[in-house]
Amino acid sequence: MLNQPPWKVWLVWLVCIVGFLALVPSLVPRHMLDGLPDFIPKNQINLGLDLQGGAQLLLEVETSALLKERLEDLTGGVRAELRAGNIGYRGLGAQGRAVTLTLTDPSQEQAALDALATLNTTLPPVGMQLTGANELEITADGGRISLELTEAAVTMRENAALAQSLEVVRRRIDELGTRETSVQRQGSNRILVQVPGERNPENIKRLLGRTARLTFQMVDMEALPEDVRQGRAPGSVVLPADDGDAQEYVVKRKIDVSGEDLVDAQPTFQNGMPVVSFRFDTNGARKFARITTDNVNRLFAIVLDGKVISAPRIREPITQGSGVISGSFTVETANELAVLLRAGALPAPMSVVEERSVGAELGADSIRAGTLACIIAGILVMAFMVLYYGVFGVIANVALVVNLVLVLGAMSILGATLTLPGIAGIVLTIGQAVDSNVLIYERIREEQRAGRTPLAALDTGFDEAIRTIVDANLTTLIAAVALFEFGSGPVKGFAVTLGIGIVTTMFTAVTFTRLVVGLWYRRTRPAKIPL
Repeated sequence: MLNQPPWKVWLVWLVCIVGFLALVPSLVPRHMLDGLPDFIPKNQINLGLDLQGGAQLLLEVETSALLKERLEDLTGGVRAELRAGNIGYRGLGAQGRAVTLTLTDPSQEQAALDALATLNTTLPPVGMQLTGANELEITADGGRISLELTEAAVTMRENAALAQSLEVVRRRIDELGTRETSVQRQGSNRILVQVPGERNPENIKRLLGRTARLTFQMVDMEALPEDVRQGRAPGSVVLPADDGDAQEYVVKRKIDVSGEDLVDAQPTFQNGMPVVSFRFDTNGARKFARITTDNVNRLFAIVLDGKVISAPRIREPITQGSGVISGSFTVETANELAVLLRAGALPAPMSVVEERSVGAELGADSIRAGTLACIIAGILVMAFMVLYYGVFGVIANVALVVNLVLVLGAMSILGATLTLPGIAGIVLTIGQAVDSNVLIYERIREEQRAGRTPLAALDTGFDEAIRTIVDANLTTLIAAVALFEFGSGPVKGFAVTLGIGIVTTMFTAVTFTRLVVGLWYRRTRPAKIPL
């Protein structure tokens, strides 16, 4: 008790000092952070949506559009395979989850099945399956052939679309510099987005509502929109212009270069007008160079979300792997488009199912109520400890203050978000911290009653109580980890503060309190411990 190693003493004080320095940035306004000394961390505790207000959106991923697109691609593949095999057909089209057709000559059924079998692929493992399933179930009956997407294929595409949408939403919001957003999956096709501090939800809705699928496709200069509508140009599609005019373009269905090959997009100016410059990766640059080399003097459509932004004429081969998207942009829309392209395209459209705006006034009320609860709890606990344990109660109160400083300092270092349930976790930490001291003090009292000397009672009391403290806090820590792993939103906020509080409580009760009690004993040398 009296002869603790110097390194341990210095380590305890170092931890306390670091915890206090880490908390300092959270005690000053954000604009004063740059004025703090360099040795002080600059991270602050971030306030959650329920404390500082903001926007909350519930989005639904329209996976039906994804399946429709896959069926359209499959229809094109069926058409190409049957034409290559000189197999006649009629009534080719999508119905539900299947592509169906009728052979003009039923005797070619086996030949058609053999040709279409090349379109069937093996899916990667789905769910708990150890081996992949087929994407298509191909059936034939009297010359009528059906290629239906299997349930495993639909499930895989929906899960993949939702996972990709989650990542794209995170990247898009992060590109705007928004801090501490919460993006979580809800159910099979919904995403919950919480953006603390956002005062205009329309900005978020506009940013997240666009698919931002960028493609580069050749303009079909030999066909008119009427030809496509009447089925005389099956390899082309009619797309509207993005400027709001009634102009339409006939564009080849084949995508020559995809936006997935982009590595950067930035807003800039050209001839005094806002534009978006882009740059391809090596693969995209090679494809872009080949297309522009083979199609000089032809029109090349730049398509975003099914609308033609511009259709410039290829004057010469473009081999540098970069280009410019021009159109009716403002500075704001050019910046938004650059953000969308950098963050990537959504695999499927999303719609806003529910929208909420949480005012800062409600958050301020929550902060005041939570702060008041912490203060009242702290005062009552400290008063009880002083009245019941005297000088040892004062030591416990000092340890409690250090504990709170370490909790908030750790949250600041980690950049954690403080929510209203998180404040509840801090209040619970106050009770846990004092509980550990109560266990130690009661054990010391029992040892002194058993006839031990003050020094022996102190040593035995701390040594024996440690096992109980570790067991109690470890079980609570396991519960906190489970809450964090399987919970979401406010539950995770509670789990974070509770988990940090458990670790700091064990430090202050086992190490800090023992150090202070040792310093007190060495200074006073009492004949009897005042417990």
